Amino acid sequence: MIVTNDISLRAVEPSDVQTMYQWENQMELWTVGNTLTPFSKAVLEKYVKHATLDIYQTKQLRLMIDARENESMVTIGMIDLFDFDPYHSRAGVGILINQKHRNKGYAGIALTLFIDYCFSHLGLHQLYCHINADNEPSQRLFESHGFVQTGIRKDWRKIKNGYIDELVYQRINQ
Repeated sequence: MIVTNDISLRAVEPSDVQTMYQWENQMELWTVGNTLTPFSKAVLEKYVKHATLDIYQTKQLRLMIDARENESMVTIGMIDLFDFDPYHSRAGVGILINQKHRNKGYAGIALTLFIDYCFSHLGLHQLYCHINADNEPSQRLFESHGFVQTGIRKDWRKIKNGYIDELVYQRINQ
């Protein structure tokens, strides 16, 4: 577990399946990922069961974000490492904070902890993320954590009314 006074990043537990089921099936969030269809609880249960496998096998890692509220810890989001490439020492990063817990600074704290874990513990050389061009809060979050926009994929993601650009950000471990 990666912990500060108010935030912890922890492994996914079987009890998180219901929360993940609710969040992963919010259609309005599908445009920020590559999701086209709903996730079943069975698929999520299988994912949790295999989450204990080594990152070198799965090439991904999901940690749940817990925050202190009223003297107890509440699960408020998830942070993911994906497309882990041990040869090139790089991976993608994505973060989700539940709607009712946004704009409280939790994403920034969680991202700081996660970056430190990835660079110090996993020994990664770089992290990257892909952000829809209209997602200014995510752009500000990653830019404030040293990520630099390195590219634009034009009309990359299909949305309800057409297509939207995707911005590519990278952070090199210096």
